Amino acid sequence: MSDPKPVEFRGSSLDDLRAFPLAARREAGHQLDQVQNGQDPDDWKPMNTVGQGVREVRIRDASGAFRIMYIAKFADAVYVLHCFQKKTEKTSKVDLDLAAKRYRDLLKELS
Repeated sequence: MSDPKPVEFRGSSLDDLRAFPLAARREAGHQLDQVQNGQDPDDWKPMNTVGQGVREVRIRDASGAFRIMYIAKFADAVYVLHCFQKKTEKTSKVDLDLAAKRYRDLLKELS
């Protein structure tokens, strides 16, 4: 089995994740651990509107719905683009735009 990929948090995503309630934070850690080891998270969907290959982990707990947008298609790391609590049915444009900007910045750095 290959070594797990490191996780790299972009922008404020680590601070945002740390602001999640404990149960959601633990679940987020578990899901990211699966991604690091080459597995799919338990509940995810593609977010190609943000960028090619971007995925969103969906976490639900008593205090609400939480999301982690990440990209794992690059060899060197799993990049967490954005972590946030979802307040409405539809993901807000602010969250999508922020994740997309971090994705574009990442691509510039990697090229």
